[in-house]
This record gives sequence, structure tokens and C-alpha cells, in this order.
Amino acid sequence: MLRTLGAALAAALALTGPAASAGADRSPATTTTLATAATPTPTPTFACPPALPVSGQVTGATTTSITITYWMVLSPPCGYDPPLVVSLFASREDATGWRDPVAEAVTGPERSGTVTVGGLTPGTAYWFRFGDTKGVRDPYVIGGPARTLSLCSATATIDSRWGGGFVATVTVRNDGTEPVPGWLVSWRWSGDERIQSVWGGVAEGSGQDAEVRNASWNGTLAPGASTTFGLLVATSATPAAITPVCGR
Repeated sequence: MLRTLGAALAAALALTGPAASAGADRSPATTTTLATAATPTPTPTFACPPALPVSGQVTGATTTSITITYWMVLSPPCGYDPPLVVSLFASREDATGWRDPVAEAVTGPERSGTVTVGGLTPGTAYWFRFGDTKGVRDPYVIGGPARTLSLCSATATIDSRWGGGFVATVTVRNDGTEPVPGWLVSWRWSGDERIQSVWGGVAEGSGQDAEVRNASWNGTLAPGASTTFGLLVATSATPAAITPVCGR
């Protein structure tokens, strides 16, 4: 009897052993997580706003200086930090090419303010541009023409006219506080006017640009003093007026 029970128990163990092992094999497997590579964030492209980084205008003038008011609208990298360098040029062409500046001045530390450029010639037109003290030049603003005040003024009167021309008298006056050592009056004709003769002055210029310089005896004018010169002009149509400008 004991032998029969032992044989049955051995048979049962033989049957349950593989099943137990199989059950162990069916336990949850270890899960391996694959790391997903992070997508790189693109670096944003910096764009400057559509605004002038600096701007300015002429707000004052004397016979030898020009005052410019400026505004620094943007900071680096789109603009500038103070101080600014203001450069003056004798023509727009020179200003466009940054050629031969005739005078310069440096602003203060303010982002907006005024700067005065001195040592200029009376009655002369200038164009201005901005840069910074590091040598960076503003590519946008070309201001002008900005004209210094003349030491003298000129007015013209048409005395008589006829079908082929007219006679005019130009008065030159010293409006300053110092003597004028010499004067030059200029204007631009509107049509086919041609100067036939001048008395009290010396005709210069050509084409539509007329100029008359003082004679040897009436160039020096004391403060408040005046002199005149006359014109005989040939033309097919007498202008309504002549608008002369006096300089040196």
C-alpha cells in the first residue's frame, strides 16, 4: 500500500514540476523604454523693426554754426548708443558718399538733445549725417540743406521793363554786428534772362545761376550800412520778381 502511494506522489510531482516552471516563465517581462531624441529648438532670427535708428533736424543757425536736434530711436543691435558724431558736408553728393566732411561735432550722453557744429562759413549750405564714435555710419539719414546765416541781405527792385528786357536795382545790406569785408549776391533765373551789363558790381556765374560780386570800392560794409548795384537784362519775358541771396 505504501509503495502504491509513493508511486502516485512521484507521478504527481512529475506532472506539476514543468507546469510550475512554465508559470514562472509567464511572469511579466522586464519593459525596456527607448529614449526618444529631443527635437532641437530652432534659434529665432532677430529682425530689427522698420524704424529709423536715429533722426534729426536743423533747429538753429548763426553765421558760423548750425544746431541740430537729434533723436536716438533704437539701441544696438538695431541702433546706436550715445554719443553720436554729426558730420557736415559741402554738397549732397559728398554726404551720400561720406566724402570730405568739412566739420564734425560729438553729442552729449543723452539719447535725445541738441548739438552745435561751429567753424562754418556764413551764408553757406551744408548737409549732415550721423555716425557713432566707434566708426559705424548711419546709412539712412542725409539731412539738409542747412544754411548758415548770411552776414548780409539783398533785395531787388525791377525799375523798368519792355518787350526785350528790363533794368533792376539790387540793394545789399550788412545785417550783422561786424564789418562785411566783401559780398556775393546770387539768384536763379526762371527763364532765358541774360545779364547785358552791371554797374556797382562784377557779374559772375553762368546759365540760369547768376552771381554778382562787389566792386573794388563797395565791398566793405559797416554794420547797418548798404550799397547797390544795377542790372541791364535781356529776356523774352520779364520775371515778376528777383529773389537774391547775399553771402560772402
